[in-house]
Order: sequence, then structure tokens, then C-alpha cells
Amino acid sequence: QVQLVESGGGLVQPGGSLRLSCAASEIIFNIYDMGWYRQAPGKQRELVADITNGGSTNYADSVKGRFTISRDNAKKTVYLQMNSLKPEDTAVYYCNARRYHLSGFTDYWGQGTQVTVSS
Repeated sequence: QVQLVESGGGLVQPGGSLRLSCAASEIIFNIYDMGWYRQAPGKQRELVADITNGGSTNYADSVKGRFTISRDNAKKTVYLQMNSLKPEDTAVYYCNARRYHLSGFTDYWGQGTQVTVSS
């Protein structure tokens, strides 16, 4: 059973920083692409950033230059460093693990962690 456990969410003032962590278990972590998604109230879940098993990264335009995704394969953990946070970054953030195979891919999700940016 794949488990992804997020941590690091909370309440922060605009302009502040948070670092999210996602620890994985029961997977061969270094073959998975990892990502962070978020979902704000009344909106669809959207990709924030992802990192391939080779270390290539991709960011949503709205977070480029402010957020950084990284991974530590030895610790089976993916991180999202969020700087210069804005109220519009408020959402539940979900960790994603994706494994590609011949017939497509399989996604696994964490339970989510709330990030609230407010003064």
C-alpha cells in the first residue's frame, strides 16, 4: 500500500514562506515522478510543480520564481519550498506520485495539507 504523508502546511502572512514535505512509503521512490498539486475552494485541482525521477522540474506560471520543488531519494521525500506567498496561494496542497508503465500511468495521492496565506 503506497502511502504519501504531507506536512508543513499552516497559516502564514503574505510575503512569508513555508516548506511542505511529503514522505513516501512502500514504493521504489526513485522511479516515480513526484508532484505537488493544490485545490482552492470552488476550484479544480491544479498542478503546482513536479519533478521527474531524473530531476527535471516543471512549474505552474503562477508560482515560477517563488516556489522550488526538490526531492531526496534516500529519504523518499519530496519538498516544496514556497516563498513570497500570496493570498491566492491559499489552498489544500496534495502530494502526488506517478509511475509510468506500458499501458499508461498510476497516480497516488496524499491526504493534503492546508496552506492559508492571510494577514
